[in-house]
Amino acid sequence: MKSITILGNNSGRNAGDNAILGNLLDDFALKRSDIEFKIPTLSTNFVKKSFGHHLVKPIGLMPWNLALKNLGWPLFRAMTDTKMVLITDNILFDRKFHNPFVNNLKSIALFAPFCKKKKIPIVFYNSSIGPIDHEVGRVALQKVLDVSPLVITRDEQTKKLIEDNNLSHPEIVIHADCALNTQVPSPQRLNEIIAKESLFSNTKGTIGFNVNAYIDNWSETGTLNRENFCAVIAGTADDLIEKLDVDILFTVSQIMDMKVTLECVQQSRYQSRIKVVGNCDYTYQELTGLLSKVDVHAGLRTHTLIFCSAVGTPAISINAYPKSAGFLKTIGMGDWAIDFADLSIENLSTIMTKCWEERHSLAKNMAPVVELEKKKSRDSVDMVSKILDSL
Repeated sequence: MKSITILGNNSGRNAGDNAILGNLLDDFALKRSDIEFKIPTLSTNFVKKSFGHHLVKPIGLMPWNLALKNLGWPLFRAMTDTKMVLITDNILFDRKFHNPFVNNLKSIALFAPFCKKKKIPIVFYNSSIGPIDHEVGRVALQKVLDVSPLVITRDEQTKKLIEDNNLSHPEIVIHADCALNTQVPSPQRLNEIIAKESLFSNTKGTIGFNVNAYIDNWSETGTLNRENFCAVIAGTADDLIEKLDVDILFTVSQIMDMKVTLECVQQSRYQSRIKVVGNCDYTYQELTGLLSKVDVHAGLRTHTLIFCSAVGTPAISINAYPKSAGFLKTIGMGDWAIDFADLSIENLSTIMTKCWEERHSLAKNMAPVVELEKKKSRDSVDMVSKILDSL
């Protein structure tokens, strides 16, 4: 039995992060049964409950485990007592570099030389990197790359970031996000949820939204405050209800986003036409299944866009993260985005209405591209297996 340590955001609070871990494990299970996956996490119970059907060993990152989240003995042991380390998601950036409750790069870079000494490779697995805006971040990232025989990224921006910073690096392969391979639940289970939440009863259709608690703080553009942002989202929902006679479904993919979502709903004049579902109640597979039923979707969280693409629902990015625009570009939907600088009821309603009018052709054109991206994501298993079997 071989061991692989998976580093990512595996607390269970974010449906996108859960989908990355879940699909990675599912993809490996299709080809191998000889690997134990060590998973550092803030919630060992979540990992056991959600992924216990795989051979997983959750490693606690709480203070009583001698850890300050990403900094401490558990992460050191997870990285140095294993055959290989996989870095997933977008956990390497230099924002709040010295805060272990936010930043992973400093801790991983601190322990990377020990991996190098023990000849434990660190492989980037369908991941992203960045932003890296400071010299301390560049130095730390180089320490991780020095131990890496392969970088498998999910976007062009990561490759560009590494090259633009003149970092020494191994082969860089561009594949796709693990979450693209999310499987939806059975029709019976979906129908149970739909009945429970009273969804999709309007024959005119349903349009989806997703917002997040950061709003645009990540990109630090500061172009909207929270109240004005909620007014734009609510006003757009109202305009779509009036123009198209559709219902609205807000999908919450990160538990912390529920508050701002409800603030948006409270500003609507048609609250009876709006429903909210979230990952506090439903799995990432169930949320993806519900997104397969909406006509079009507009969201801030990248993984709601990925979930939509996985099930053929055209999606619009409200650009808070560069990775959102980058993802849509890879599947031929790059024009379906709106920047915060342009965000208004009129502009957002216009692009969503246009997307709704073209939804059938967009879904048809998107489908073959998405299928290729799904295959790329799964192909990463073979590349990692070759390295693992050579150790």
